[in-house]
Amino acid sequence: MGAVSNIPQASPVTAGDRSPTEVLAEAARLEQVGRRVEAVALLTEANRRRPDVALERRLVQLRHDAFAELEPASPVSPWPPEVPDRFAGETGLPEVGVADLTAQTLSAGILHHGALVVRGLVPPAGVERLVGDIDRAFEAFDAGMAGAETPQTAPWFAKFRSAPEYNLGPSRRFVRDGGGVWLVDSPRALFDVLEAFEEAGLRRVLTGHLGEAPALSVKKCTLRRVPVTSSTDWHQDGAFLGDAIRTVNVWLALTRCGGDADAPGLDVVPRRFDHVVETGTEGAWFDWAVGQGVVDRYADTPVIRPLFEPGDALLFDQFLLHRTAIDPGMTRERHAIESWFFAPSTYPTAQVPVVF
Repeated sequence: MGAVSNIPQASPVTAGDRSPTEVLAEAARLEQVGRRVEAVALLTEANRRRPDVALERRLVQLRHDAFAELEPASPVSPWPPEVPDRFAGETGLPEVGVADLTAQTLSAGILHHGALVVRGLVPPAGVERLVGDIDRAFEAFDAGMAGAETPQTAPWFAKFRSAPEYNLGPSRRFVRDGGGVWLVDSPRALFDVLEAFEEAGLRRVLTGHLGEAPALSVKKCTLRRVPVTSSTDWHQDGAFLGDAIRTVNVWLALTRCGGDADAPGLDVVPRRFDHVVETGTEGAWFDWAVGQGVVDRYADTPVIRPLFEPGDALLFDQFLLHRTAIDPGMTRERHAIESWFFAPSTYPTAQVPVVF
């Protein structure tokens, strides 16, 4: 399951001790000659040294625009690949610590059991930072929707604008009403989330599993504060993403949730599906949702509600049957981040790309 590189090799252009203004000028030069991926690397390095609002806002747009420069990759065939089941005999969902997260353990977890629980994907200091990012992003979003100008709300909220050929779909207000803010609308949060994922080694792991370096989606990467009043229904994301794709969702819990916790978690059917099950029937609320009667057909695999500690993650693809887990006794909202990564060679046409 070797990785197929689809990102151009970066030149040794480095930020050094240059000012943000000088770095932005160099990034603009790289962009003019079709080297946006290198410009992303340059601005990322500079922002690690000295966080800057202008660098972070430019990075958001460059990550979107750079997708057009990715070199075509040959899709892995056949898909999914045959991989050994490293968790044979285990019931429920397999688990690993972040130190044992590899492309092989990820593939075994998803392709044989439906998902993989990763304990401690983000350490406590990172969790604290990301929770603060979410709260600031929500506050800035609300201020922006109330009329505050971008200079007042950045870096926590600055409206992302896609290239003309892409459709952003649902309004930001619709997303916000559902307890979310698009990650790309918060430049500082986007930077911090991707840095946390880099530190966890996710680029290497996802590339190995998918067969090529992944890209994210604007509409499927969301900062979440899920209230205890949230509505829920069973679903597989493949019902609206499509089933002929290669993807991994990194669902990161930043609050103790699920299990016996007092914050909403996830209910999961812990088994591998290789297709989208029947939707829109037997009490389903939406045409893409799965009714309880359909879930009951798989009663030989009991539904579970894993307990997640802050920093734990669930990694799965478009076929996992799951829903948000809400109970009347829950009293705390859940902070979380949902990030869908796609193989560019099978990137869904309805999504809006952002390079990792």
